[in-house]
Amino acid sequence: MSLTEHIHSDHDLIKHLGDWTGAGRFEVKLRQGAAVLDLRSPRLPDDIEIHLDMDRAMVKLLVHDATAVDHWNLRWTARGRIKDSRSPAAGDSTAGRRIHLSGSATNSEIRIHRGGIAILSAMFSRAYVQDLRRAHKSGGVPTIDDPSRGYQS
Repeated sequence: MSLTEHIHSDHDLIKHLGDWTGAGRFEVKLRQGAAVLDLRSPRLPDDIEIHLDMDRAMVKLLVHDATAVDHWNLRWTARGRIKDSRSPAAGDSTAGRRIHLSGSATNSEIRIHRGGIAILSAMFSRAYVQDLRRAHKSGGVPTIDDPSRGYQS
């Protein structure tokens, strides 16, 4: 049985960066808000399900280059779109992780940031600066920009 993360935002920005969870299911409810979800951690399962309930909101997913995003079960009402400039080809056998999006989106947007753009998105955050300070004090390395760096199996 997989854990479920519940993410709710009402007129707010929520960022979950780095190795923040090991859950395979996410329930995201946003109303005029935004959420940034880092899904690059090696602790996450290969199949991730995200159920969305969005109203005038934006979700940004930070993923690896080879991650396939399936949005067939996502209902769009009014305007909205998915911005994914470099999605792997359908049926690509080299695709690693798979993300399944479902639910509804009203006047909303989903942005998929892959590879280097995902790293830059994570680095331009307050959490990354705090991670750098922590790493400097403890003599370690930052993990927000690359969650697999701090992973120990």
